[in-house]
Amino acid sequence: MPPVSDWRSAAAYAFLNDLSPGEFAWEFLRRNPEYQRDYRAAAADGADEPEFLEALLLKWGLRFHDRSGSSSG
Repeated sequence: MPPVSDWRSAAAYAFLNDLSPGEFAWEFLRRNPEYQRDYRAAAADGADEPEFLEALLLKWGLRFHDRSGSSSG
């Protein structure tokens, strides 16, 4: 992410042109104050609790690829 002082510089945001749609969406979601609040609450309340984590994921439409490398088949 570019420094805050460069927010008006087109060159500072040129990296956006090379992002996938998911990466592009993440750039904006992570800057959303409501998302930041919910994320902090999840971290403070123990994001390991499946019910709370699932609620956070559903609210914000987050889906992550299976990182375990397992395949269903």
